[in-house]
Amino acid sequence: MKKSVFLLCIVLFQQAIGQENYPRDAFRSPLDIPLILAGTFGELRSNHFHSGIDIKTQQREGLPVYAIADGTVTRIKVSHWGYGKALYIAHPNGYTSVYAHLQKFSPEIEAFVKEAQYRNRSYEIEVFPEYGQLKVITDSLVAYTGNTGGSSGPHLHFEIRSSLSERPTNPLLYGLDVRDATNPTLEALYAYPLSADAVVNRSEERVQLSLNRQADGSYLSSEVKATGTIGFGISAYDRQDLAANQNGLYELEQKVNGRVISAFDFDSFSFGETRLINTLIDYEYLSKYRRRIQRCFKVNGNDLSIYKELENDGKLTVLPGMNYTVEITLKDLAGNSTRVIIPVQGNREEPEQKKQIVKTAHYISSGKPNNFDLGKVKLFFPPDTFYEDFYIDLRSDKDTVTVHNNSVPVHKNFTITFDTEGYEEAFLKSAFIARLDERMRPDFMKTYKRGNTFSTRTRSLGTYTLARDTVPPVIRPKNFKSKQWLTNYRYLSLLISDDLSGIASYEATLNGEWILMEYEPKNNTITYNFDDKILDKKQCDLKVVVTDNVGNSTTFTSSFFRS
Repeated sequence: MKKSVFLLCIVLFQQAIGQENYPRDAFRSPLDIPLILAGTFGELRSNHFHSGIDIKTQQREGLPVYAIADGTVTRIKVSHWGYGKALYIAHPNGYTSVYAHLQKFSPEIEAFVKEAQYRNRSYEIEVFPEYGQLKVITDSLVAYTGNTGGSSGPHLHFEIRSSLSERPTNPLLYGLDVRDATNPTLEALYAYPLSADAVVNRSEERVQLSLNRQADGSYLSSEVKATGTIGFGISAYDRQDLAANQNGLYELEQKVNGRVISAFDFDSFSFGETRLINTLIDYEYLSKYRRRIQRCFKVNGNDLSIYKELENDGKLTVLPGMNYTVEITLKDLAGNSTRVIIPVQGNREEPEQKKQIVKTAHYISSGKPNNFDLGKVKLFFPPDTFYEDFYIDLRSDKDTVTVHNNSVPVHKNFTITFDTEGYEEAFLKSAFIARLDERMRPDFMKTYKRGNTFSTRTRSLGTYTLARDTVPPVIRPKNFKSKQWLTNYRYLSLLISDDLSGIASYEATLNGEWILMEYEPKNNTITYNFDDKILDKKQCDLKVVVTDNVGNSTTFTSSFFRS
């Protein structure tokens, strides 16, 4: 009953405030230190937009994390990767706050999590407490900052979402104080010929434009001589005052002769559309040069909801003899801005650089299913795996297949199937499908074995092969030795590793009872906290079993003493 009333309040509240009204005094900061950001909302990441803000924690772990308002814990997730240890708190005003990469939870929440982990005999868990079971009030301690999961350094990943849709919104819209009087930085500007007859500065390919800084801080680009339909792209970033991090832009606006033809901002987006980042950026350029260009125009497959205004998909049709002034303004949420003016002259010129189209024996029709039989290897691409039609490069040699290259973005999983008939049983038992990295080293792919076939599903183009792993994992004690007295030790730690297919599972027992060992794959460490259980024996017999992804297993045993 209480939960139903709570949900009804959320609906009424969100209807009342409207989609674009964000309460600026409803939440406190999650930390009691000045907020300095390592990452901003909507920042361009690999295959996704950043869904929160990353708050620096003074290069250390263990800072107290506080509830930003009254609420109740609705979800707790503990993962080896991703968000690591993450906490979700629903608030009565219709929002949910998210705290991720945590070191540990507050004592009450930690006890709840540990009970679930021991009940499920698993470090990785996802639990949904009953509504009201774990209540919090404003300013109450809920966790401590850490570096768990996919974090590359200590920080707090913080989000504010709609409780109903789980759509994340920019936390800085709620009045959090971040010092920012710094204008966004424009690194580079590009022009794109888009129609079949388009030419820009005698080129049918992307062209980088030179930039001149003006006295007022704006930029003036070199003149563009063009014909046909063209578009522009920018490489840029934003900074706050107290950090050198190159963060993402908040807003972009493009005008032609004073009329807005495209504008988008990062107030909010849905997780379902986040992979469409690969239609906003020039993915091919990223794959070659490791730099992201944000397009000021829309291309096929771009169904992003971030656009506020859009005319002709943000493209400019240039007519011979006509002159145009294009103005692109980059903004941050604090109101700082950077502007670039691009003079465009309609001038029909013969191209010196022709558009390069490499034709192969295989062609992708993006809106249809595509099957390819390469003999020992078969490929299946569902409809809309790709955003555009193109010639795909497919090559197969014995137990290896090359599926194009990483210059084309992939939206959906496709399937690679190897025919394993004729291979020896001993080979197949320890074999798996691997993707070869740039140094031709094999990375394990989840492999489905059915009859005489191995298959995998992936969203990465590249070279795949059948690899074999016959070497079991390695287990080594990290902070103790056999037969050692560990009375004053707070924890027990071991190193586990596997050089090829990777760790699939691990399990530990102490005197025959299952114990929780926290796995940190970034440093290959599993750790047991002695506070978890009261040991009733002086001599403790430890057993750890680690299994890799093809079933090779190693068992480690040791004894120690504790009083």
